[in-house]
Amino acid sequence: MRFDVLLTEHAERDLGELYSYIAEHDTPGNAARVLDRIENTLQSLSTFPERGSHPKELLALGIREYRQTFFKPYRLIYRIVEQRVYVYLIVDGRRDMQALLARRLFGA
Repeated sequence: MRFDVLLTEHAERDLGELYSYIAEHDTPGNAARVLDRIENTLQSLSTFPERGSHPKELLALGIREYRQTFFKPYRLIYRIVEQRVYVYLIVDGRRDMQALLARRLFGA
């Protein structure tokens, strides 16, 4: 069974900002390589999205409806709804994830 993988507007913006940051602070070539690897990770969610773990920050709140996968140090936070995978967040996992998740998922 295949799942459709859809990026939210925020996740699309995350990719653009990530590319810009890496291109500015490293090289455009490295930025393109990182984006390719993230896109491969996203594509892999179409075949078995349940393999992702639950983010520990959300588990601490008793929330188990979101999952995550990694292309270190980047974390991709998503939710499975029927035959669709909605990606909400694509960020460097070294950031303040508690605050990011609260803002992005709960509007806090």
